[in-house]
Amino acid sequence: MSSSVLDRRTPPAVPASASRGTSPAAPPPWRRLATALTPARRLVGLLSVLILWHVGAGSGWLGSTTPSPADVFRAADELISSGELAHHLGVSLTRVAKGLAIGLTAGLLLGLAAGLLRLAEDLVDAPIQALRMLPHLALVPIFIIWFGIGETSKIALIAIGPIFPLYLNVLHGIRGVDERLVESARSCGVGRFGLIRRVILPGALPQILIGLRQALGIGWLSLVVAEQTATTSGVGFLMNDAREFLRTDVIFVVLVLYALLGLGTDLFVRLIERRALAWRRGFAGE
Repeated sequence: MSSSVLDRRTPPAVPASASRGTSPAAPPPWRRLATALTPARRLVGLLSVLILWHVGAGSGWLGSTTPSPADVFRAADELISSGELAHHLGVSLTRVAKGLAIGLTAGLLLGLAAGLLRLAEDLVDAPIQALRMLPHLALVPIFIIWFGIGETSKIALIAIGPIFPLYLNVLHGIRGVDERLVESARSCGVGRFGLIRRVILPGALPQILIGLRQALGIGWLSLVVAEQTATTSGVGFLMNDAREFLRTDVIFVVLVLYALLGLGTDLFVRLIERRALAWRRGFAGE
């Protein structure tokens, strides 16, 4: 038998109910209504936080200097009108893009090598695990000594954090593939690369995407720290500068911006996950 065996498309199994001429039972009305309201339900949590923030700032629960959401909106409007926010946001996005490109590539390649080859795992895993235990955000002074106070040290700090979660999830995703599927593919004559492409990587993809979500979150966290030291541009600098002038409204603008950027990247990965894993039928909750 050859690898073309896996390419054959077999017709989906016909449910017993269909073969008897009956269609599957339709979901109850309350479930259809709940499905239609899913986007609205997902906004409830964010709106609750916004309301609590407004009430807390207005009543003084959060301190006398905490701005209300309306104050933050006005400060954001001023920064957008002056072009200041666009300038600093562009600098920060460039930094995080460069750092994530390096870190995600390194984490993916190291995870693939360690997951597919025992020799690579023996060589790579111990150093990675040792480095993973170090608080990478505390490496700022070391990176400044090694790379100077320019962009290189900031990009290096952003790059190193995402390596570890992606490496671990790629490694364990590959090792979590059912051995029986691998043996079945081999018995069908599937070669090494076909096995990786058609069996191992699809099986490991859910875990890899979880690692990607974690890595992106750490990338944004690293950006916050990287832009707090020896920088004259970026949203982190904007927040640092606002702290000097006691502009708490601007500080909150930057915090909200970080949250929105993190939420946006997470939603982007979830969209990829939904499309790439459309074949999977997992438990979606009650």
